[in-house]
Amino acid sequence: MLLRMSTMLLKTLREEPAEAEVPSHRLLLRAGYIRRSAPGGYTWLPLGKLVLDRITAIVREEMAAIGGQEVSFPALLPREPYDVTGRWTEYGDDLFTLKDRRGADFLLAPTHEEMFALLVQDMTSSYRDFPLILFQVQTKFRDEARPRAGLLRGREFLMKDAYSFDLSDAGLAESYARHRAAYQRIFDRLGLDHTIVSAMSGAMGGSASEEFLATSEVGEDTFVACTTCGYAANTEAVVTPVPAVPEREHHPLTVHDTPETPTIAALVELANKQSLDGRTDWTAADTLKNVVVTVHHPGREDSLLVIGVPGDREVDLKRLDAALSPATATMFDDFAARPDLVKGYIGPQGLELRYLADPRVAPGTAWLTGANEPGRHATSVVAGRDFTPYGTIEAAEVRAGDGCPACGEGELAIRRGIEIGHIFQLGRRYTDVFSVDVLGADGKPVRPTMGSYGIGVSRAVAAVAEQHHDDRGLLWPAEVAPADVHVIAAGKGGQIDAALTLAAELEAQGLRVLVDDRPQLSAGVKFTDAELIGIRRIVVVGRRLAEGYAEFRDRRTDERHDVPIADVARVTIG
Repeated sequence: MLLRMSTMLLKTLREEPAEAEVPSHRLLLRAGYIRRSAPGGYTWLPLGKLVLDRITAIVREEMAAIGGQEVSFPALLPREPYDVTGRWTEYGDDLFTLKDRRGADFLLAPTHEEMFALLVQDMTSSYRDFPLILFQVQTKFRDEARPRAGLLRGREFLMKDAYSFDLSDAGLAESYARHRAAYQRIFDRLGLDHTIVSAMSGAMGGSASEEFLATSEVGEDTFVACTTCGYAANTEAVVTPVPAVPEREHHPLTVHDTPETPTIAALVELANKQSLDGRTDWTAADTLKNVVVTVHHPGREDSLLVIGVPGDREVDLKRLDAALSPATATMFDDFAARPDLVKGYIGPQGLELRYLADPRVAPGTAWLTGANEPGRHATSVVAGRDFTPYGTIEAAEVRAGDGCPACGEGELAIRRGIEIGHIFQLGRRYTDVFSVDVLGADGKPVRPTMGSYGIGVSRAVAAVAEQHHDDRGLLWPAEVAPADVHVIAAGKGGQIDAALTLAAELEAQGLRVLVDDRPQLSAGVKFTDAELIGIRRIVVVGRRLAEGYAEFRDRRTDERHDVPIADVARVTIG
């Protein structure tokens, strides 16, 4: 492959694009890899398409290595299969929907579990057809409310989704392990520093869910890692250890006048000042905060829910949404319409609404909490005696320094990452819905069990850019770079002809070559563009051409030295 910049559709930018929010977005726009077409949608320019194709090829190679067979479904799909699984409703506003000229409902697919299950139902009949791994590289669509950060959160994106079909749970576990190992190889080849974390399945369903997160400060995913053991989890998937509560006698529930204490801080200050229950050591962790949220159920009416968390914690809406999925929640604020809910003074005792509590609110724990009357709180409100939650919920914020739920010894550190892959053991959710059965070895019907394995291919381009750049531009790893070598003609005369000749010789050696043969530009502009574009090996044909030398530059290390032009191919390949 030989690419001439004099004829390439390429425009680099000197100024920072106003729309760019994160380094990958800024640099991919400035270096001429992508162009914004619509909110959440980008055109892949020639250089960008080369990188995208390189990453896609790596994904395909590793999928083929574990026996994956590639198919391709339409992006435009009929409503009916998604109605059967309930996901037409569950996806809610994230789903792009439309009608054809006959009034039939269609959607732009966010994911294809239904179609894969139906394909296997249609084309398999015997245990001899299994195990089976199918995958596709397909454009997906999600109507993001706030598309942002360029390729990291768009409305249209390229994804590889794979599905395994096995006839036993043991077979599913094996397929899952093979995909997990393949994903590690893929992300290693992409040069991505990543962490595998426990995760929630969300709208996909299933169990044994893990995410692959590329470490990045701009990542939208927050995860925890234990400082002692190898535990790592998305914050939505962190399980709170239930405290051991010693048996003891508690004071009776006592209501106190606590005027002007609608906040936890004000309540703690007054409790210590008045020595409530004979104590002057009250802290926010001794109080029980009761937060009212509106739960939005797909396809049916909203409802109210009260969440109880220790007063030193806030409710994390992302964790709450993960726990309520496919429903979502927003903070309730119309207290004027609900006089039974006294804002700032709500307690769990006597509540008629559905009440879920943090696992720390264990039976036998006693709390300082609202008395459901204006200006009044109650002490010694004991879980299991004075109130009984409907259940527990993981909705409280996770903080650095929290105890590790796995080893019980280490502390949790908080980190951020970009989700680049997600794998699930789906089980039989979709094969049950569509009654996918095949004939087993014993002549009886067997229902296959599924695994689901996704990689955000276009997002991976941005993730690599986030981890591989400096203040001058991109620094592509060799396996994903748009070319192996960037040849620059640092002059307008014989240097251009010599650079083109050298580029052709390098191409003949099997290298992918980008040559800057633009006659109207200065050497300084070409060097700046080369640093911005980010190909590691740069060969400059310039000042020492008459002596038979070219300059070799390593973009990553800034190493520079002159080499005989006859040796350029050897040095470059080496």
